Amino acid sequence: MKTNSFFYTLAAMFIYAGSFAQTVDEIVDKHVAALGGLDKIKSVNTLVTERSLAVNGMEIPTKTTVIIGKSLRNESTVMGNSMIQVVDDSKGWMIRPTQMGGTGEPEDMPADLLKQQMSTLDPFGGLVDYKEKGNKVELVGKEKLDKKDVYHVKVTTKDGTSYDEYLDGNTFLVNKVKMVMNGQEGEIEFSDYKETEGIKFPNAMDISNAQMGTITFITNKIAINTPVDSSIFKKPVK
Repeated sequence: MKTNSFFYTLAAMFIYAGSFAQTVDEIVDKHVAALGGLDKIKSVNTLVTERSLAVNGMEIPTKTTVIIGKSLRNESTVMGNSMIQVVDDSKGWMIRPTQMGGTGEPEDMPADLLKQQMSTLDPFGGLVDYKEKGNKVELVGKEKLDKKDVYHVKVTTKDGTSYDEYLDGNTFLVNKVKMVMNGQEGEIEFSDYKETEGIKFPNAMDISNAQMGTITFITNKIAINTPVDSSIFKKPVK
């Protein structure tokens, strides 16, 4: 009897584990569908996003140009000076104005910042096509976030970076991401999703941690698959 009981218990555990994994994939599939579907997402080769950034009462225009999976250029105008961050073929460089502690000249991007910026080469997130990317996704559970039902999932990327995502229980779009930023716990809140060429993007992002407080990004324009001159990613020669 004890042996039979053991096998029944073991079988139940396997059934539970299988259904749990299937639930994770169902949630991810609904998330991908809510964004616009995998075919639409995979058809995107370049993405140019223009945003305004609110910091200490200042409005800072920011332009992000991405060749998906390969190159990224962020350029902001701060008090008349350009602040630039570039990732190209796994290497990074940046220009920081003297007012922000920089030299105003091109310099190599620190390794920790480069690793953080590398993740933005994939603007649709680690859940989309996660198995092909080598990511691991775990369902933590269904929770309440700001009085709304959300699915809490933990994503571990191929390089071992982990973060938590909270998906709206009705729309299956991401409401919040919690991660370690610059050695501190931080979070990003996404809202005001709007559609561009059949794909949904958050038009408002609030990024916060204990050190910098909250920074709000508002999207003004998104362009998909526009031609991008690859020379903008090359580090200028002094």
